[in-house]
Amino acid sequence: MSIEHNIPNYFRVKIESDHCKKCKRCVSHCSYGALSFNNEKIISDDSKCVACNRCASMCPGKAIKIVKDESCLPPHGNYSRRIRNIIWAQSGTGGVLLSATGNDRPIRNIFDDLLLDACQVTNPSIDPLRETIETKVFFGRKPQKLDFTTDPIDPNKISLKTEFLPHFEIDMPLMVGHMSLGSISYNACMAIYQAVNELNILAGSGEGGLHPDFYEYGKNIITEVASGRFGVDIKYLQNTVGLEIKIGQGAKPGHGGHLPGEKVNSMISQTRMIPKGSDALSPYPHHDIYSIEDLAQLISALKEATRYKVPIGVKIAAVHNSAPIAVGIVRGGADFISIDGFRGGTGAAPRIIRDHAGIPIELAIASVDQRLRQEGLRDQVTLVAGGSIRYSADLIKAIALGADVGMVGMPVLIALGCRVCQQCFRGLCSWGIATQKPYLVKRLDIDVARNRIINLFHAWNEELKEILGAMGIDSIESLRSNRDRLRYIGPNPRIADILNVKHAGE
Repeated sequence: MSIEHNIPNYFRVKIESDHCKKCKRCVSHCSYGALSFNNEKIISDDSKCVACNRCASMCPGKAIKIVKDESCLPPHGNYSRRIRNIIWAQSGTGGVLLSATGNDRPIRNIFDDLLLDACQVTNPSIDPLRETIETKVFFGRKPQKLDFTTDPIDPNKISLKTEFLPHFEIDMPLMVGHMSLGSISYNACMAIYQAVNELNILAGSGEGGLHPDFYEYGKNIITEVASGRFGVDIKYLQNTVGLEIKIGQGAKPGHGGHLPGEKVNSMISQTRMIPKGSDALSPYPHHDIYSIEDLAQLISALKEATRYKVPIGVKIAAVHNSAPIAVGIVRGGADFISIDGFRGGTGAAPRIIRDHAGIPIELAIASVDQRLRQEGLRDQVTLVAGGSIRYSADLIKAIALGADVGMVGMPVLIALGCRVCQQCFRGLCSWGIATQKPYLVKRLDIDVARNRIINLFHAWNEELKEILGAMGIDSIESLRSNRDRLRYIGPNPRIADILNVKHAGE
């Protein structure tokens, strides 16, 4: 039962009447119903404004500004405005609050407490403009050693004897995180897949199946097999470059996927193989996985289904026991592991889970990398890490802590125009990204969006080369797990110990 409560607004729409042309363009572009026209002027309902800024961007007279509502609430050290709004909302609806786009609590980001150590004289730097720096990564399981054979007739003729397990090469240590068709629009998916195809990096399909239009980009797509098994059939399994068993997600560890029924139109229904308009709720656990042995059996079944041609991986959320879980995953036959930190984005998650469950990806990377090394398993598997990698500096630090590949999501959506208003689950995204409404989807130009993603990652790769050169390192492989190139400047020495990183000045 809903009990109305006048919750104070977060934002206010300010319209300068002298500059307003009364063209009503802002009204047509506001997908949240915050603006209307009363035959004389534009009227705003500030309670509906989510600060997506679509109206301000499209106003030809630049007459609109979205500002923070400064209405004063009685000050209190324990009950912030954020906490009070949560209580007001729940007392009005009686339900679990949903949110999106990653944890918004002001928790300290460990990446910001890490500095990169550069070279000077004794270990000279490398000039990336004039010298080759390799940023390619081999993705998949790697052999423990290489065996060679010598031709009995010609001793100088040596050939490789070791048979490589399924693997492939990407040109940058980057993967666009899993975002399903449903959580984001067809145009957004297409732009992402076209971009990674041109860059020769990877993108995740999410757990929502794969639309037939996307099969042509399969050599750069990793698909998910989640607990709901949405869209999983033999074509889905055999038309991508890799498969990932989704055990957990950084934004909602211990939780299943959630796509509200409002976003399940005919296209999503067919792709996911579920009824139109129904909530796509995947179970919290896989009901055929209750042990590492069960997981190993599913890995084996997927390898059989794909004729042993593609790597099979497992995705887990960053939690306190990620390291021993990762060991079991590798011993169970996985070719790669993805770890998603608690700041990871999502289209829909219970706010209580998103904001309070899981651990930072920086700690999970370091602990998993060190444990796999102790077990003699690290070099056999590719380690993908994501959940709060915001820009190239975070990517570089994640690799130095132990990751092979950085997994990013929100930077891609922001490049497409996302304003991070945390309303993805409503399906009303005014920028055409997290919506399935045709009139909104068409606002996202696929060609423009693709080129913006390509530009973004090209810039990241160039900055990666700049940093590698400054460190005196000529390949990304030499940066992986190279914690000696990091220094900690944060307030908690225990974190530095867990990361196995020296303090600045040491």
